Amino acid sequence: MALSKQEIAQRIAQELQDKWYVNLGIGIPTLVANYIPEGIEVEFQSENGLLGMGPFPIEGTEDADMINAGKQTVTVLKGGSLFDSATSFAMIRGQHVQLTVLGAMEVAQNGDIANWKIPGRMVKGMGGAMDLVASAENIIVAMMHTNKRGESKLLEQCSLPLTGVGCVKKIVTNLAVLEIKENAFHLIERAPGVSVEEIKTATAGKLIVEGVIPEMKL
Repeated sequence: MALSKQEIAQRIAQELQDKWYVNLGIGIPTLVANYIPEGIEVEFQSENGLLGMGPFPIEGTEDADMINAGKQTVTVLKGGSLFDSATSFAMIRGQHVQLTVLGAMEVAQNGDIANWKIPGRMVKGMGGAMDLVASAENIIVAMMHTNKRGESKLLEQCSLPLTGVGCVKKIVTNLAVLEIKENAFHLIERAPGVSVEEIKTATAGKLIVEGVIPEMKL
């Protein structure tokens, strides 16, 4: 069975390591803050000027002045700090963030990502995505495997305007976990109940399947 958005975030949270600084993009990535594994400490950074972002607030306890880059209300952990966006982007451009988790409209088999613009449609704009993909050494994409029309979002080449080139290392979709290397998508795990054949059908780009592919453990 395909994963929900919450389960995609839960699987990505397994990639977190102790003492890492992590930037979460808009959409599914913001949910990762709700699933920090026990026994580790992670500092979530938001490009609008927040370090130490916690899980989403309980309904009725929201502070309208405390938001993430996607203008969602968030909580701040003990010891968290607030600062201007110039300082925030200095952290990003200075490569002080160990992991960036982004959503995407398309990802190409060479690691290109398109996540900010669909020509002819109104969008919020680039935001901090271009700085993030240019500066981060470790980028994981959280996305649905196909679009609303059932067309693959994992392509040989992106058709939409690019955000970054050759920068994505790993993708977690509602169907699978894939690594990008050697100009191909390498299937690492599959969602519970999802077959390798279903993943092949949903992937337009070059897909490498080696050996027995295990199911994700959530």
